[in-house]
Amino acid sequence: MEFRAMTSRLAKGASKAMLALLAVILFQILCVAVLLRDVTLEMQELGAFSLGKLFSSGLLPEVVATAGLVLGILFELALLRHLMRRNSDLEKSLQVAAGALTTLIDAYFTEWGLTPTERDVATFTIKGYSIAEIARLRGSAEGTIKTHLNAIYRKSGLAGRTQLISLMVEDLMRAPLGSGAAAAPAAIAAQ
Repeated sequence: MEFRAMTSRLAKGASKAMLALLAVILFQILCVAVLLRDVTLEMQELGAFSLGKLFSSGLLPEVVATAGLVLGILFELALLRHLMRRNSDLEKSLQVAAGALTTLIDAYFTEWGLTPTERDVATFTIKGYSIAEIARLRGSAEGTIKTHLNAIYRKSGLAGRTQLISLMVEDLMRAPLGSGAAAAPAAIAAQ
């Protein structure tokens, strides 16, 4: 699965969860409004407000339920705020990781002296596309893609797709994520 597509799906899932939580909060606010209206009308019928009348009228459970809903809403709003902040931080981290991977891949491709076509084929290979899919996407024959892959593996000194992907993942995991996230392959190897 493509990295950007995966991050997009994760973000959409988080957004759906936050929207669902917001819908629950709005429903609870509506419930509080109904309960407050009911309690207020009954208190007006009783006359002046006093704790004694509250206990004797049987309104105490409604007041406690309303207070419980209000506390629940406040807790959920704090949770929603926390989730939104966390989601934002995760999106930023994913963007840094995507940028680091792109920088790392470009550094290797430059070091190996890949042609633009070989870079394109190697990128599709890293993304997990099959030879047939790459050929279809590039409008080439499968034999041509195999020739490009052989040139990529020869220039890189790697034995195949698995080593190519492993090299990128391992070096990305060793590289610090932050400003200047992915150093040149030689600098990473020196660590």
